[in-house]
Amino acid sequence: MYRNSDYIYDAAVQLESLVGIPIIVESSRKEYDGLLTINNIQFLVVSKVEVRASNKGLIYAQLKDIEEKIKKPLVVVAKFIASDIAKEFKEKGINYIDIAGNGFIKQGNIFIFVSGQKANIAQKTNQARAFQEAGIKLIFNLLSDSKNLMSSYRELAEKTGIAIGSVSNIIRELEDLHFILKTESKRVLKNKPELLNRWVIAYNDVLRPKLVKRKMRFADKNKYVEWRSIIQPNDNGTFLWSGEPAGAILTNYLKPATFTIYTDKNWQECAKLFNMVPDENGDIEIMTIFWNIEDYKNDKQTVPPVIAYTDLINTGLDRNLETAKLILENDLPNIK
Repeated sequence: MYRNSDYIYDAAVQLESLVGIPIIVESSRKEYDGLLTINNIQFLVVSKVEVRASNKGLIYAQLKDIEEKIKKPLVVVAKFIASDIAKEFKEKGINYIDIAGNGFIKQGNIFIFVSGQKANIAQKTNQARAFQEAGIKLIFNLLSDSKNLMSSYRELAEKTGIAIGSVSNIIRELEDLHFILKTESKRVLKNKPELLNRWVIAYNDVLRPKLVKRKMRFADKNKYVEWRSIIQPNDNGTFLWSGEPAGAILTNYLKPATFTIYTDKNWQECAKLFNMVPDENGDIEIMTIFWNIEDYKNDKQTVPPVIAYTDLINTGLDRNLETAKLILENDLPNIK
């Protein structure tokens, strides 16, 4: 039996009771979260405690990876799926069921769509102190360079701008969560892919919303074509590409359609320097740098790879998921 099998059964039973179609659940194969059989069609289950905007990109990436390896229809089964994500799943043709019996399944001769069933809102995954704001800043430093684990608490506090006591508590909690192994001579970062996934969710949920300065657009449309020449190393301030532009620079794989800039300046200075105008529906996002700039300087004018990866994953777009995968393989090999 799988750790998530209880709510797979609960969701299947609830949907079955609402639509009157038998649903058979199998959860005894170790390589899968489970299998559902409906009208003789077998679906491989991808189970999640919750599905929200903060983790949808990771889920899309997982589904894409599974689809490439296994030629079997998939269904996402979760305790809770946010209504906007359920709508997005349906538009993308992604099968799903939640524990209240809401669901969308379209495969062969099967079409099921149930909505409006009330579900208890699941507790967010990242409740531990390690995945609140101070912990997010510290884990970012550890994922970016695991050698930082060998720094003293005081050095880590200086790097991250958080209190020494908080550093101590967060490190201890990461040990309890089996992300750090402490020996007599050193500390070692463990389960790094899982830690990165937890960090992506926490960053999107907790810290990133606080960093957004303004949505903008270029006043001159030619800037969208000439975007690579916009940021210069001698600009008065720090301006770094993230998201799609960073993906294009790091991988040569992508033509940006949206633009993300992290800076230590205010949005008014960005507007003046880059000829931008405020626009709530704009395709340029101005963000605040939260890390120590001197620790992560590079000649490409991009954010650290962990941030570029996360901002790409966060979009959930296929082209960005592919680019994020390349960054993970080439620029973050210590995490794989």
